[in-house]
Amino acid sequence: MYKKIRIGIIGCGGIANGKHMPSLSKIDEVELVAFCDLEEEKARKAAQEFGTEDAKVYLDYKELLEDERVDVVHVCTPNHSHAEITIDSLEADKHVMCEKPMAKTAADARRMVEAAKRTGKKLTIGYQYRFRADSWHLHKLCERGDFGDIYYAKAHAIRRRAVPTWGVFLDEEKQGGGSLIDIGTHSLDMTLWMMNNYEPKAVLGTTYHKLGKKKDAANAWGSWDPEKFTVEDSAFGMITMKNGATISLETSWALNTLQTGEAMCTLCGTEGGADMMDGLRINGEDFGKLYTNEVQVDGKGVAFYDADEESDAEHEARLWIDAILNDKEPVVKPEQALVVTEILEAIYESAKSGKAVYFDEEEKDLDKSVKTNKILQ
Repeated sequence: MYKKIRIGIIGCGGIANGKHMPSLSKIDEVELVAFCDLEEEKARKAAQEFGTEDAKVYLDYKELLEDERVDVVHVCTPNHSHAEITIDSLEADKHVMCEKPMAKTAADARRMVEAAKRTGKKLTIGYQYRFRADSWHLHKLCERGDFGDIYYAKAHAIRRRAVPTWGVFLDEEKQGGGSLIDIGTHSLDMTLWMMNNYEPKAVLGTTYHKLGKKKDAANAWGSWDPEKFTVEDSAFGMITMKNGATISLETSWALNTLQTGEAMCTLCGTEGGADMMDGLRINGEDFGKLYTNEVQVDGKGVAFYDADEESDAEHEARLWIDAILNDKEPVVKPEQALVVTEILEAIYESAKSGKAVYFDEEEKDLDKSVKTNKILQ
């Protein structure tokens, strides 16, 4: 008889209903036993649809954390509350899956990592696009060394007009930002994971609030209110790594472009390259000839067990539960997600100051010295 992992959901809104609860409900080893939301109706509806017969409903997440039946908590709330709820959950002896981005600020993300280490509980972040079939395949090629030293990459998260107008997405105070922290975070996470490079050196970034000021704008989810659109509609960053690699990040909810695509990356290495812009394409050189191979990935999911197909969200949930049951490291490690948050914050900081942001104190001192010398000259 296998152990049942009993899960509590904190935040029963869109991402919980669209991703977490449907995926977890398909895993035999899982029971959804507790649901919490500030709106009681949302929590009750989730409990009725996905919960056990004795599932409990809470309005205060701290009361849910006192429920001794709960082994694992999924945090599906707005960005500004990720850190507080996650840390409280870890300290209540629960493993935690927190939705992306890890936190609103890098300082909060660091506190989350420290709490996981202090409590010995598992913590992971919801970067589900790592678990997409094409991403999974590309990562295996990277691990095998097919591309050699990956020294240049692009992280793509570009929408022409797809601004989320519901909830708190447009609220800078609650979210910490717009397209960069919402969808740019996925592409950056994927790119760093492919490169296996988590040591940034410096960041130069720009953010724009240009199209968000327009009234009655065309948009996939209806026109937005310019008065409530307090976050950037596009952002761009140039990231240099300590080993000399460079990453270009581009992200938008609204941009006048036809070249769109999100949760994608382009990789350029010494032995070959890859991109996800038109399916998964691998490029290289053999016997003095250039080649391009299109990798065929059937469906959107990953085949497992009896060749049944699972979605990327189901793949993510299954491996997360497996990590708990078999005491493994989660695929998305909190230390990796922390670096993503640090880089995002650096892009925002650079955009505000108009200056590069350095991750090393020595680099900061060197930059000051160069500026001083130029003035003296």
